[in-house]
This record gives sequence, C-alpha cells and structure tokens, in this order.
Amino acid sequence: MIEQLKSWKTLDQQPPISEVEALRYLNEHEIEDAELKALLYVTLAYHRIKRHPEHDSLADQFIDEARILDKSHTLVNDLYESKQMMQAYSLLKRTPLEQWVLHETDHDSAKGKKAKAIYADVKDLKEQWDAELAEKTIIDATSRLKLYQDVYEQLSELEVMMEEAIASIENRRIRIPVKEINERTRQLSDDQDELYKQLPKFLTDQSISNPLESFEEMVGLHDVKAYIKRYYHFLKYQQQRKSFGFSMVDEPGLHMIITGNPGTGKTTIARLLANIYHELGILDTKEVVEVNRSHLVGSYVGQSEENTMNYVKQAIGGVLFIDEAYSLKREGQTGNDYGQAVIDTLVSAMTGKEFGGKFAVILAGYPEEMRQFLWSNPGLRSRFPEQNHIELPDYKMDELVTIAEQTAIENDFFFTERALTEFTSLIDRERVDDSFGNARTVKNLVMKTVFQKGASEAERDKHHWLDHMRIDVNDLQWETSSDDEDKSPMERLDDLIGLNNVKAEVRKLSSFVKAQQMRKEKGFPVVPIQLHSVFSGNPGTGKTTVAEIYADVLKQCGLLKRGHTVVVSRSDLVAGYVGQTAMKTKRKIREALGGVLFIDEAYALYNGGRDDFGKEAIETLVDEMTKHNENLVVILAGYQHEMEQLVESNPGLSSRFKKFFRFPDYDERELLEMTHYQAKSYGYHFNEWAESFLLEKYTDHRIRGNGRFVNNLVNEAIQFQAIRIMEDEAEDMNELELVDLEKAWNTVRRES
Repeated sequence: MIEQLKSWKTLDQQPPISEVEALRYLNEHEIEDAELKALLYVTLAYHRIKRHPEHDSLADQFIDEARILDKSHTLVNDLYESKQMMQAYSLLKRTPLEQWVLHETDHDSAKGKKAKAIYADVKDLKEQWDAELAEKTIIDATSRLKLYQDVYEQLSELEVMMEEAIASIENRRIRIPVKEINERTRQLSDDQDELYKQLPKFLTDQSISNPLESFEEMVGLHDVKAYIKRYYHFLKYQQQRKSFGFSMVDEPGLHMIITGNPGTGKTTIARLLANIYHELGILDTKEVVEVNRSHLVGSYVGQSEENTMNYVKQAIGGVLFIDEAYSLKREGQTGNDYGQAVIDTLVSAMTGKEFGGKFAVILAGYPEEMRQFLWSNPGLRSRFPEQNHIELPDYKMDELVTIAEQTAIENDFFFTERALTEFTSLIDRERVDDSFGNARTVKNLVMKTVFQKGASEAERDKHHWLDHMRIDVNDLQWETSSDDEDKSPMERLDDLIGLNNVKAEVRKLSSFVKAQQMRKEKGFPVVPIQLHSVFSGNPGTGKTTVAEIYADVLKQCGLLKRGHTVVVSRSDLVAGYVGQTAMKTKRKIREALGGVLFIDEAYALYNGGRDDFGKEAIETLVDEMTKHNENLVVILAGYQHEMEQLVESNPGLSSRFKKFFRFPDYDERELLEMTHYQAKSYGYHFNEWAESFLLEKYTDHRIRGNGRFVNNLVNEAIQFQAIRIMEDEAEDMNELELVDLEKAWNTVRRES
C-alpha cells in the first residue's frame, strides 16, 4: 500500500487507496515518514471533497496537516491550489457580477450607489482570496495558478478604481470610469468560467449524466445490471427506429414487475427506470409516485376506484410505483375487501385511450407472493410481459459488508479490522429467514452501532479527530448483561436435579460440536453434526427446560444464530382442513429459525396413518428441515414408546433424528430435593418431620408428573399455610408445617 501511495503523481488519477484504508492505516500505525503521512492526509481530503464538493472543514484541516508535514510535495501543493481555485470559482459564482454593470446614462447618484456596492463586493472577495498564493512566484507560465493570480490582480485594480470613484463622489468631482469598470467586470465573468475549466476533474465531475452510471455504483446486482443495460439499449434502439418512421405493433410496454426480499433495492430500481424512461424521451418526467395498499384501497364502494384514478392522474408522464402490490388481492377476501376494485381500475387505466401509454406502472413485492398474485389476476398479468420481470437477489455477505462500510463512511465513521469482523458476525446472526432486510437491516445495524458509540462516549474526552470516527469492537457490545455472574448453559444444566444421563449426553454433544468447529477453522475434514433430537420421558421430567438449555448451548457453540426455543404442540401445527396445515406448520418453523422448535407430545401428529392432517404436518416438517439445514434444530418430545413409533412411521424422520435423550422419572431423594428447591424459591422452608413425611410418601407411591407434581404440591402447601396463619396468627410466615404438606399431598394425589 505504501508503494502504491508514493507512486501516486497526479490529481487527475484517483488515489490508489480508499478513504477507509487511509483511516485504518492512520489509526493503526505510528507514522514517522512525513511524506507518507502527508499523502494519507491528501487521500482523505481528496475523498472528502468528492463526497462534499461545496465545502468541508475537515478536508481543509487535512490539507493544512499535509502542508505542515510536506509543503514541497507536488500533490500537496496541487490539492491546496485546486481547493483555493475551487473556492475562488464559488466566490465569483455567488457574486452578482451582472449587477456591477454601469451605464453612462445613469444618474450620478445611481452610479455612486452602485460604485459603493461594487467596492464592498470586491473587498469581500479579496479578503477571502489567498494572498500568499496570489503573490507566489510562478516558474511555469502555463500554470493554472497564473489565472488565479490574474483574477486577484484584476480585483486589486478594480478596488483602486472604486476607491478613486468613491473619493471623487465625496469631493463632489464625480469621475467614474464606466467603460474600464465594465471591461473588468466582463473579464471577471470570463475568468470565472475559465477557472472552472482549469479545475481537476474530481472537483468538477460531480454530476452523473447517465442513469446507468449511478446504477453501476450500486453494490452487487451483477445480473440485474446486465439486464438493465440491455433494456436501456433496446429502448434507445426503439426510439431511433421511431425517429426514422418505423413502428412495432407488438412493442413491449414500459410496465415492470420487480420482485425481491426486503432491502434488495426494489424502490431504487424503480427510480432508476423512471430516469431511463425520461432520459430517452419516452416519458415526460422522471417523477415516481410511490403508493401501497393503504393509499389505494378504500373503505366503501367506489372509494377504491376514486383513490386509484387520483394516483394514476398524478403519475401521468411518469411512473406509478405500487409497493407490496400482492396485498391488493388477499387470500379468501370477502366482499368488503375492495382490493380487486383497485386492480380492475388500474388495468382499465393502463389500456384505455385516455391514459394508456402516458404512464408506466411498476409493481413490487416479495417473489413468491407476487407470483401467486399475478397468476390470480390474468388481466393484470398480460400487461407485464415475461421480459419485463426483474427479480432482485439477496445480497451476499461480502456485499452486505461493503454496504456497511459505505453507510459508515457516508456518516463519517469507519470500522477497524477487528470491528468489521465482529460486525460481519452481527449481520450473519440477522440472516435467519426471509424477513432479513438485506441492505436496510445492515444500515440499521450501522446506525445502531453509531448510537451505541455516541451514547457510551459522549462524556469522554476526545483528543484526536480519529476518535470521533473510529468504530471498534467495544462499540458493538450492545447487549450488556444485567448480572455479571450469569451462568453458562452448561452450568445451568449442572444445577438441574438428577438427569445425570441427559447431562452427560448434552456435555458430550457440546464437546463434539466445539471440536468440529475447531477442525473446520483449521481446514480439517469435519463430521456431519446431527442436532435434531428426540426427548423421551414421562411428563415433568425436565424435557422443556433441557431443550431451552440445549438451544443456548448450540448458540454458544456458534451453530444457532438466535438460540431461542419455540414450544408447540399438535394444535399449533395442524389445521382443520386440507392445505392449511402446511401453511400453519411453516409459520411456526419460520418463527423458530435460528433456534429450536420443540414439539411437545409430538406423537399426537401420528395416528397410525389415519390422520391426513398430522401426516401433512410431518411431511412439511421434514421438507423444511432439509430446506433450512443448520438454521433450525427440531426436538420431538413425548412418551418413549410413542416417540419410537412416530420416528419409525416416516423415513424422513428416522433419517434425521439420530440423537435420543431418555428422561427417567425422578427417585424419592431427587423429588425431595426438588421440593426443598421449589419451596426455597418462594422463600419457604420445612422441618425434618415434614421432610420425613414427604420421603415416606415419595418412596411408597409412584409419582405421576414428576417435577409438575412437586410444583403443584408446594403451591397447595403454601395456600393451606396461608389459611392456617390467618386463623392462628402463626409467628413464622415462611415455614411450611407438616399439616400443610399433609393436606397438600392429599389434594394433589386426588387431582392427579
């Protein structure tokens, strides 16, 4: 990079490194080389001037820093002189030179008043001129600096003329050299244009003449860019043919369908197309009227048609852009939904004599929803030929990172290398399902990071301008734990009573996953990781609790992005009629993406092949597990025998569920320990007589419900204790006595 930078010779070429690269180098290195440091400042100033062509105080500061470091360097001098010339041009452009013109026929008082105004303008211009640069000795007579000095000299001469003219007015011997002043004014006007021509291209080339050029600057979208280029040249070709008198009966229209997930650039592409249509003279304006369902659909008969026609009239000569167009036709809509009226009115306007061909319609939305929408509306579909369909892909990770860096630098921030690596992980954690907002989400993450930086550092002293721009790893620590002593998932698992075999299995799986991750990082072959599991056991044995810990373990290992647990049963997956079960199941799966889908009493989905709805849920589940791969972990839970039957009932299930966790019933000692734990969690305790009573009962009776039984028992005992202390005014409100537990035991045993 250093060699590249030192080989940079002229401002007519772009710097060999980006603004972010220069910022990172300055941030990470102690630079002793004055020339290198000066060139880094020149690079920063160059890029900032490109981004802020009017004026940028930081660019001025960087140029000053560069001049202090290496004033003799050609690039440093060129940039300084160019910036001064740009400022001179801007000053002359803002000055009303056309008002300086004097007329011999003007009254003396009018001439005097104008002379004083000209004098004030000239003094103001001279004060903002760089006198050092204006008087600098020039070796090269063709130097553009000569023009800068010539303008300064003319201003000086004009200043003297105005001073003499004003003095003559004050002495009542009015002598105003009208002709000379007007000649100087005309010369300054010419010099203003010449100054602009002498400026380096990077200072003057601010406008993008062709819409395709702005499109090329967008990140990614390579296939779409290629299509838009072909489409642009086709339209240009058609316009040329029309100028010769040719015509096409079957000419494809301008109406477009743009599909893509959130944040893929649908609105941006619509605006680009409007620019193209306008530039080629196809449409009168590049204006885009942006609407959605809420703008178009009314609440009573006739209002939707009226709304639609109002927006069509607004779009005449330009583009009508309807976002989320599929929402106009809702599945199972009733007679009170007027979305169809919008579609009918729109088709009529697109094809009718009054408005047809006078505006373009661009419909946008998610790919699958738009496909279904168009197939349900043949009249609308026929107005959008296949070649006028653009599908925008999701951005790749490297493209999303580029967008993040662009967003940061546009807001005068930059990521350190370590911070960018961490930020990439943050993006990846957001890429869980189709709701991921692509560029929109990335920009929101960047601004969230900026907010975090500002909120945490506002009161800290900043000793260098880099401190205000740098985003480091600490600025990405959004989520701070309220308890610094929060336990790890494995520690929480170890705290559970009993379940020794389950703990051993989870610990083994955790170690296996971490080992495979390490092998992957080192480039060694990895063994496929089977994460889908079957939890079998009686109610109350801790299956749901372990599932939540299991999800946290997998998140900690980096295999799950969210690590949440979605608990469902048959009623959450199965609908009452054909076709709806798949949709209902997919909805729950989407909710669980990035985490664990825990299906409790999963065997209820299988009813010996007689239940088509349950079978549909299982088949949908198998398909979605394949589709989402490691982005979803499914846990099936229920009684052991029934769960074995369920897994064997479907080849897809049996091939995907290889891990079996057996949850045994708790023994009497574990049940007693759980009772103590449950009571203690509410601040209660009980003595050794009560403990002996419970141990005897737990030993002599088969406890159905395990942990649930214990929970119910303690809750009942607390209620019986409440009655006792209200009647007897007992001193210890935290003690559960033997009588409380006896009554609770009898109540819970009857109910179970």
